[in-house]
Amino acid sequence: MSADPALHRSEPRILTERLPGPKAASWIRRDERTTSPSYTRMYPLVVRRAKGAMMEDLDGNRFLDFTAGIAVTNAGHCHPRVVRAIRAQASRLVHMSGTDFYYRPQIRLAERLAGLAPGPGPKRVFFSNSGAEAIEAALKLARYHSKRPRVVAFRGAFHGRTYGAMSLTASKAIQRKGFSPLVPEIQHARYGDLASVRELFRTTCPPEETAAIFVEPIQGEGGYIVPPDDFLPGLRALCDEHGILLVIDEIQSGIGRTGLLFASEHWGVHGDIVCLAKGLANGLPLGAIVAPESVMDWAPGSHASTFGGNPVACAAAIETLDLVVGKYTRNADARGRQLMAGLRELAKAHPCIVDVRGKGLMVGMEIGSDAGPGPNLRDRIILEAFHRGLLLLPCGPSTIRFCPPLCLTARQVEVGLSLLSHAMDALCGDCPCSPRRPDVAHAKSGDHLPSDEAS
Repeated sequence: MSADPALHRSEPRILTERLPGPKAASWIRRDERTTSPSYTRMYPLVVRRAKGAMMEDLDGNRFLDFTAGIAVTNAGHCHPRVVRAIRAQASRLVHMSGTDFYYRPQIRLAERLAGLAPGPGPKRVFFSNSGAEAIEAALKLARYHSKRPRVVAFRGAFHGRTYGAMSLTASKAIQRKGFSPLVPEIQHARYGDLASVRELFRTTCPPEETAAIFVEPIQGEGGYIVPPDDFLPGLRALCDEHGILLVIDEIQSGIGRTGLLFASEHWGVHGDIVCLAKGLANGLPLGAIVAPESVMDWAPGSHASTFGGNPVACAAAIETLDLVVGKYTRNADARGRQLMAGLRELAKAHPCIVDVRGKGLMVGMEIGSDAGPGPNLRDRIILEAFHRGLLLLPCGPSTIRFCPPLCLTARQVEVGLSLLSHAMDALCGDCPCSPRRPDVAHAKSGDHLPSDEAS
């Protein structure tokens, strides 16, 4: 296929009679014979290439991507500056483990993150390969530094799938089922509810034995839940009162996604340990924890990673931060306001939209009715949108999440809203909304959409 400017356009284009097209279907059959059955595929999309917020499959169908690879490609798919940085670094040095040797990209990125992270005092950085590994490192550091065993997390939280991260996670039963025993002395309070944290302190989790509280400033896979304004400041005060470390999981909400570089900044709160990944290297595997040097006091050999802080990933992250800080962070705020205004307008015609919430380009639209959440309808809306060329993701019991690249244009927001509106109109026979539009075709697939987060 020629490298025409198709991916610079804002409008999707579905060429095949049905999705998946024949080439994509062939590769899906090959995948089904060899890959783990634990993978949760949203819909039959086989990606060939992508640029900015546009994506193309093997059959030449073009999609508008409101997923960014689960909130990862914050600077946009294949941003030319990030690609140039990757190529330049790969031609010089691909690997030389940063836990045993030194190289400039890791040092430069550590300096940059230490300078950007909120909170007083000089900071240090530990690099990992993923968000789950960043959480594992934070859990180990919190217990090492505090010499305390207990940890508090929140119901609805998603912190990853490795054993320590999974023990903190409390989003879906399937994520824990069959894997016990988990890491001990981790308890869960109600998200957004300071009284429930105090109740744990009074009953089963003495504060003087509590090392850390792990919290997402906005819950991600749990439903894009924005907490009450007093929640994060209240946690900060509780931690200060009892000498507990506040660990803020910015893995999905950080790197400009919410219109500020770190979501916790919306509430003027800083963490004692901040966990990063996803958007940090714009698609390359990289995670990090940032903490004051007074907290990151573990001894040499206490923790390490062969590949964490890989020089190519660090080069991509440095370029990504240069793009996101300022320009794309401001754009995320503007486009997020535009998107939420459009979704709230859409809700006037569709009572099944029971809530629109978020900050920046971390937006959730909840589907339900007076009878409760509507996961089946939510899943069908996502499939209908896919068949029209719009890529969406589920989260929580019945929420559609919108986490597009932060380079999204105003025109692309308009196109996405139009596609979503048509998708919902096509399904109105199954929800208490306006009458079905006769000119809009029904979805071609009734496949179930599992609403799971990648680890």
